[in-house]
Amino acid sequence: MYYGSIKKCDIANGEGIRTTLFVSGCRNRCKGCFQSETWAFDYGKPFTDEVAEEIFATLDNPSVRGVTILGGEPMEPENQEALLPFLRELKSRFEDKTIWLYTGNLYEELTGEMGSHPKYLPITEELLSLVDILVDGRFIEEEKSLGLRFRGSKNQRVIDMNETRRTGKITIWSGCALDKTYSNNQEK
Repeated sequence: MYYGSIKKCDIANGEGIRTTLFVSGCRNRCKGCFQSETWAFDYGKPFTDEVAEEIFATLDNPSVRGVTILGGEPMEPENQEALLPFLRELKSRFEDKTIWLYTGNLYEELTGEMGSHPKYLPITEELLSLVDILVDGRFIEEEKSLGLRFRGSKNQRVIDMNETRRTGKITIWSGCALDKTYSNNQEK
């Protein structure tokens, strides 16, 4: 797996101060994507054990609440295979830190609830079991809204995975209640 960048002390991609990993490779290619350079699977640098340790070192800071993974597309099969051992180690070493993951796929596609999907692998379920918040759905430029918390278009959901696992029903993260509404003039 390759990655495009790592942002330390990021506040734009999840609740609180976070370390954000932008993985490379995406077949979704959403119109209006703000990271289109990450569509190429070989964009940036290889994700190595040293890079993982660099991310883990940021989590020693008590002010950092966790890691956010986006891209590109973290749920591309190639990226799932590289991310799973990284997320296992992260949860093992930092139980109190949260993991946010952004995907252009729907939760139901990734869990097989909508039938077979090319991104549902034998490891997908375990990978999702390590995620605290899943932001799902493709970015749709026509549904773009500046007032949404931690997502770019109205169709995307911010799913509280812990509550979803507990109840067996998709549960939207309570922080979405703080979304703002802007008139069409203000959004453009």
